[in-house]
This record gives sequence, C-alpha cells and structure tokens, in this order.
Amino acid sequence: MMSVRPPARGLSRRGLLASLAAAPLWAQPSRRWQELRGEAFKFADAATEFPLVRLTNPAYESYLPPHPCRIFGKKGDFVLIASRRAGSLQAFRLEQKNGEWRQLTEAAALDPRSLNLLPDDRGLCYADGNAVMLGRIGAAGRDREVYRTPDGWRREPGLAITEDGLYAFVAESREDRGRLQLVSLVKGSAATIHEGKERVEDVTPRPKRAAVSYRRNGDDGIYLADFEGKQDYRLQLAEDGRATEGIWSVDGRTLFYLHIPSERGKLNAIREFNPDEHKDALIAPTTQFVAFNRNTDGSVFVGASGSKASPHVLLVLRVTRRELTLCEHRATEPAASAPCFNPSNERIYYQSDREGKPAVYSMEVEKLVEKSEP
Repeated sequence: MMSVRPPARGLSRRGLLASLAAAPLWAQPSRRWQELRGEAFKFADAATEFPLVRLTNPAYESYLPPHPCRIFGKKGDFVLIASRRAGSLQAFRLEQKNGEWRQLTEAAALDPRSLNLLPDDRGLCYADGNAVMLGRIGAAGRDREVYRTPDGWRREPGLAITEDGLYAFVAESREDRGRLQLVSLVKGSAATIHEGKERVEDVTPRPKRAAVSYRRNGDDGIYLADFEGKQDYRLQLAEDGRATEGIWSVDGRTLFYLHIPSERGKLNAIREFNPDEHKDALIAPTTQFVAFNRNTDGSVFVGASGSKASPHVLLVLRVTRRELTLCEHRATEPAASAPCFNPSNERIYYQSDREGKPAVYSMEVEKLVEKSEP
C-alpha cells in the first residue's frame, strides 16, 4: 500500500507502534479487553422477509462509525462500534464468528464518529473530547494522547486517518472560523491545511495521494486540498443541486458522491467525478438516498433512503442502474445510518433507532454481491 505524507517526516510506522507499546500502565484495574457475551438477535425483515441480525441491544445506545472510519479488520473477522453497554460510551470490538464483545477504551468523552483501526489491525486511533488518542488493542498500557485541540478552538465530530496510519485529519472551529488540521500521529505536530469562515465537515483522505476532500458548512460543494494546503479548490461537480457523502474509489482515482437536486421531485443520484480529468458522470438515480457506500470495486452500492413512505436500505447495481430493497431501516435520522459493506462484500451493516435507542444491524448479501478477497 502506498504511503502518503507531507515533506516533513517523523518516525516510521514501526517507531509509532513501539511508542505505543512503551506507554505506562493503568494505576487501577482496567475494564479494557474484558469479554462480554454477544447479544445478536436474528429476525426476518417485515418488508422483504430477508434475514436480519441485530448485533446490539436497543435498550442502550450503540453506534456504527461512519465512512471514512476504518472499522473492519482486514479479514472481516471483527468490526468496531461505540456503545454504552458498559455504562459510559466506549469503543468495542465485535467478533464476527461468535458475536462476543471486547472493550477497547476507557475514554471520558468518546466521539463515536472517530474510531479508526491502524493498518496492522492492532492499533486504535480515536478522539476523546478534544484529544486525539492512540492505543494498542488488547494491551494493558494507557492510551497515549498525541494531539489536543488548543484552547479557544473546539474539535468537530469525526476523525479520519491516512491509509498508512501516520497522519490524522482533525476539523476544528471557533466562533465564525473553521480549519482543517493535519496531525502527525508520531510527533503530535499539526499543520493547517485550510482555514476559513465556514466549519469543515465530511473529511475524507484520498487514497494513494497526498490529498484530502472535505465540505464547508453551508456550501453545496466538495473541496480538494493537498497536504501542504497549497492547492485547495472546489471540485467541478454536477450543478443545480448540492453534493454530499464524498467517497473515494479504492485507487483514489475517482470520487463517488450523492447529488441532491435543487428542483423538487427530482431523484437523488450517485455520481462519479475524476479530479485529474475534470469529468463528472451519472452512476445511477436512487430512491432518495441520503447515505451510501460502495463495495470494493465500485460496482455495487448500498444506501439508505430518506423517504418517509419507503424507509429502506437498498442495493444499487452500477451496470443496470437498478435497485434491490434489502430491508427497512426506519431510522429517525436516515442520513446517520452509515450503511457499508464488510471487506469481503458478503455483508452489509447499518445503524438505526427503529427499536428504541440506536443499534447496529447486519445482513448477509453474499448471494447478491460478488465476493471480494479481504
């Protein structure tokens, strides 16, 4: 996998992992890595009768971190979630095989939108209040604070890391200012990529490139900036509407996004933009998608409809531009449902408060989507 980084370099990835291993131990007994029994519940969806699995109990809050958080193990054998099962909001590892839980953090103010596995599947990066933290999964040492948003600024929800695991992107704001920080997870230093009047949202690193896409609050477009902030411009996406949910292809060549038309009655659509060639193309119209994600090769998409009459999770096939209804999500906030595929594309996951508090659901789609090697 190609590493991308600014000119200034710190330690290697090996050095980063060594620094985590050297962290001090907790002074009192820790609940980290304690094993909790699985609570998976299988049932048939009311709309399609397809089998569904509710992985968490809706009696307490559980959240599926949204794209671009890296939440699946490389082999797809576990997924990261945030949950209040143990009382306070903490990160957990959910085992695919037996449904067992493992607590990973003891955070004071965990951001459920910030959980990211490091490339070796043994390191964890997340936000605890205004701090960016690093930890080792299953290790007894204290997680290490590598960066803290300075006084006078507040960290915006979410956290994204580069595919080599050496840098994190942190959006910060104060009063009428917003900025995007590139943080070295080795040295803890930060460089400002963008600063302006609007808050920064939906930060997504571009794979195989030293670049990142993001949105500005109140702006209809998506922007692209390099790691040094020398290039920072709005992408020439489809007009007559707004762009949301930017998701890069695996190779970083193209950006998939949702186009929400300005004119009432027109359908939301998945589109694809190539920044190097400045080409924009329609992938498929949708049943009012408000959240979506792609499979590995971008041939199939999973999305959540914002329609109150048809609150469904659906698949869209790129080649036919046809939809297949999988199940009802019935979420009060469909845009926060975070639908996604696991690494092998055999399963989809999403979040919904259909039965009470937010819970995480899963469905097998191996008979509908071609398997990909994790």
